[in-house]
Amino acid sequence: MNPLLSRLQPYPFERLRKLTADVTPNPALRPISLGIGEPKHPTPRFIQDALAADLPTGLAGYPPTAGAPALRAACAGWLQRRYGVAVDADTQVLPVLGSREALFALAQTVIDPTRPGATVVCPNPFYQIYEGAALLAGAQAHYVASDPARNFAPRWDQVPGDVWARTQLVYVCSPGNPTGAVMPLDEWRLLFELSDRHGFVIASDECYSEIYFRDEPPLGGLEAAHRLGRGDFRRLVMLTSLSKRSNVPGMRSGFVAGDAAVIKQFLLYRTYHGSAMSPVVAAASIAAWGDEAHVQDNRRQYREKFAAVTPLLSRVMDVTLPDAAFYLWAGVPPVWKSSDTGFARALLAQYNVTVLPGSYLAREAGGVNPGQGRVRMALVAETAECVEAAERIVQFIQSKT
Repeated sequence: MNPLLSRLQPYPFERLRKLTADVTPNPALRPISLGIGEPKHPTPRFIQDALAADLPTGLAGYPPTAGAPALRAACAGWLQRRYGVAVDADTQVLPVLGSREALFALAQTVIDPTRPGATVVCPNPFYQIYEGAALLAGAQAHYVASDPARNFAPRWDQVPGDVWARTQLVYVCSPGNPTGAVMPLDEWRLLFELSDRHGFVIASDECYSEIYFRDEPPLGGLEAAHRLGRGDFRRLVMLTSLSKRSNVPGMRSGFVAGDAAVIKQFLLYRTYHGSAMSPVVAAASIAAWGDEAHVQDNRRQYREKFAAVTPLLSRVMDVTLPDAAFYLWAGVPPVWKSSDTGFARALLAQYNVTVLPGSYLAREAGGVNPGQGRVRMALVAETAECVEAAERIVQFIQSKT
């Protein structure tokens, strides 16, 4: 077996199952899960229809790894409309089977493990795929702690110079998981300057970009580069997905766009890896990328949910409206002495609500786990269910204080 597999840590949801394996939830209350960030809004009918319409012919041939030209054009068109960014659909866009597999595979393309100290830099807390991708590519991970004073955005300026010198890949997550923080232009400028100096690739994970709560949509990586005069997007790729935007997590559809030189090598890797999108999924994806009405309605539903839930929880927890995404990153009350795991166990046992301990989404660095004492709540269910969960959490906390 590949010895690098032994470096992988259990996934957060596996750890949560073990944590609560001996817990008997209150049988008087129906279970409500805020633990897994899986979209629950209905898949739009027109996407289902596009998928079904292509079935008679769409399964009859092998799909191209580079994706159908019409799909690449649809992705490029969306980038132009959403960010005002022009890309070459033939050389700067590559359809992928959801952002998760692409985030992992990109590291296998970019990392040269023969270089001493090969390093991947990622935020902390973070999406665990970043870490697994780094370790299985033969690199080490360096974790950049989030700053509570900046709505839990990572402090890129605190990464030591010797770490940047051996860095080959940086994962950016904006809007962030689990914190919801959005990276401003000045921080993009800093990362671009560091990339120019040290030669690392930046992978911008933007799968939550269409769920936001303020008037201005989140800034994207390609958009930031364009504003700063970096029209070739050198050493930069963005990754996005239809899962959250269009409520189709089971379709596994997204795309990567950016530096043509990186995309070329990524396509070579994927040709051997065997990651080609089904024409049936491609047809539905073209329809989804071409429509914004369903995205606006999706965003409206999340805004209503967060407007209802956040004030309730803020009465008893350290929690504020995030910049974007569909998570609340909440601090557990002092009575729990920063035990996010104890809080999660007791909440499930007494009020049958599942939340994810924040320490499971982070790593200890410098003697501190920046997720400790916080829990992630995914507000993915319907508004009434999320409000009921919030009311139970309020009752739970008030019973302890």
